[in-house]
Amino acid sequence: MITVTPESFRLAEVFTISRGSRTESRVLTVTVTREGISGRGECVPYARYGETLESVADQIATLPENLTRADLQTLLPAGAARNAVDCALWDLEAKDSGKRVWQLLGLPAPQPQVTAFTLSLDAPEKMRAAAARNAHRPLLKIKLGTPDDMARLEAVRAGAPATRIIVDANEGWTADIYTELAPHLLRLGVALVEQPLPAGQDELLAEIARPLPVCADEACHDRHSLPALKGKYDVINIKLDKTGGLTEALALREAALAEGYGLMVGCMVGSSLAMAPATLVAQGAAYVDLDGPLLLAEDREQPLVFDEAGIHPPSAELWG
Repeated sequence: MITVTPESFRLAEVFTISRGSRTESRVLTVTVTREGISGRGECVPYARYGETLESVADQIATLPENLTRADLQTLLPAGAARNAVDCALWDLEAKDSGKRVWQLLGLPAPQPQVTAFTLSLDAPEKMRAAAARNAHRPLLKIKLGTPDDMARLEAVRAGAPATRIIVDANEGWTADIYTELAPHLLRLGVALVEQPLPAGQDELLAEIARPLPVCADEACHDRHSLPALKGKYDVINIKLDKTGGLTEALALREAALAEGYGLMVGCMVGSSLAMAPATLVAQGAAYVDLDGPLLLAEDREQPLVFDEAGIHPPSAELWG
């Protein structure tokens, strides 16, 4: 039996990117139950990719009850629907076998990974205050993507003078803006810039200088994305809601490494259940951005542990 449950989690603060703001995370929880054992997965339908809670639930409703993970890869496209079901099937197999998912995959036991903490888009003085409150964190991610980003960058660096910084423009810049900002990004010690230009309008990235690494986010979904990224990007951001689950995320990771890309493992704003499978993909990645639960005012039972070592792998009670 496959059940789909809409749920919402209040955010600790309003979360703003260049495309808009939100005060809650709205997710779908998928439960696959067979012979009295249940596995769970979570997805965050994303309007940028034409997804809604209703459309994703409708996709899942088309699936046969007895499908396998291999079936799933052809029955649904990469996206939120396939992600939640794929992760639920992995969780089900782990609980049925009495093994952890990493053992089923033949992987080493996962270790804690340092994760970025995201500062949402705001006025410079508010972003400086937010940076100062989080200056103890080893890695901050700044949401940008407007004509006024220079003041925000300066403010965040003033608030957190020693912290590593990555920036995410969420497709909000042009090639000219990126070229103008790049020297200042370097001056302020920014380590990575994520999706500066709109996906599908990023040809100029192959022609302009990239003095710091550029990461593909909206431009990279699954392995089929890789040919179009060549010569434009240095790093790819793997998110399970884009790849369509853990199965494809691990395959994308392997293919990207073989082609020489650096790895970032990211997330939508979801609960610990959504982050749990991604902790396996994140092992050894250059950049990890699995801070969704840190942005919430409420979370799942048996939530993931975050401490000075970073994000810890999930307990078996939560997932996998």
